[in-house]
Amino acid sequence: MANTNNVTELIILGLFQDPEVQRVCFVVFLLVYLATVVGNGLIVLTVNVSKSLHSPMYFFLSYLSLVEITYSSTVVPKFITDLLAKIKTISLEGCMAQIFFFHFFGVTEIFLLTVMAYDRYVAICKPLHYATIMNWSTCHLLVAGSWLGGFFHSMVQIIMTLQLSFCGPNVIDHYFCDLHPLFKLACTDTSVEGVIVLANSGLFSIFSFLLLVSSYIVILFNLRNHSAEGRHKALSTCASHIMVVLLFFGPAIFLYMRPPSTFTEDKLVAVFYTVVTPMLNPIIYTLRNAEVKNAMRKLWGKKVNSGIE
Repeated sequence: MANTNNVTELIILGLFQDPEVQRVCFVVFLLVYLATVVGNGLIVLTVNVSKSLHSPMYFFLSYLSLVEITYSSTVVPKFITDLLAKIKTISLEGCMAQIFFFHFFGVTEIFLLTVMAYDRYVAICKPLHYATIMNWSTCHLLVAGSWLGGFFHSMVQIIMTLQLSFCGPNVIDHYFCDLHPLFKLACTDTSVEGVIVLANSGLFSIFSFLLLVSSYIVILFNLRNHSAEGRHKALSTCASHIMVVLLFFGPAIFLYMRPPSTFTEDKLVAVFYTVVTPMLNPIIYTLRNAEVKNAMRKLWGKKVNSGIE
């Protein structure tokens, strides 16, 4: 039976209510978003143009950066424009679309981080078989699988949410649409849906995080057999990956592992993983990776020289 919704438009309360604070936040978050798009875009461009970065590790990194742009873009542009609006609204259909793409790109990123950990495991623990195992066909399949995994995860979330009826009130106490704040507006009890979210998002994040941590522990253990130079290079690369994993999974686990009956949305934590983390990833990877920095210098050095000529 089709659900009927009395609510067709939602009012978003936003992050802060003070107009002065909102104007300051507009400037700050606009700069952060621009840095996110430019920083991750540079990585995508550099990896695809520079021959020195044509390896599986950088292939996966370029897709991670692409996902970071799309993931951030599902929330931040609307959030920024709302900071200047007196009344912040979104249609119910727009809210559903934001939830779908937010979870789609978020879980795709989780799969890509797992793929990158597997790539480092093979490179360090099975170096003689690396070229055979991580051939380009396998790399493309792993990336395609990451996108499909994110899609199916998000489809489960959105199909479940579309079964609910919303009859008011129509106010979301958040700055973007997500499952828990939206569940509070449903006409019926959403405890079952809350358990599904706990399993599909919370437990999935926990298991993925534990898998990633375990893989990096194995990698670090196997580094004992490498030369001092090899250990330093591998540690530098793994440290970047581990930092990104912690920045991404920490807030996600904090938010989605709490029972929905006692759930209180921490907006500042949400700001961290929707706005700040996507900006930090390119900084982490470029500052700790000499090959990426050198490739960027060569690429943009050529651009500057050709422009002068």
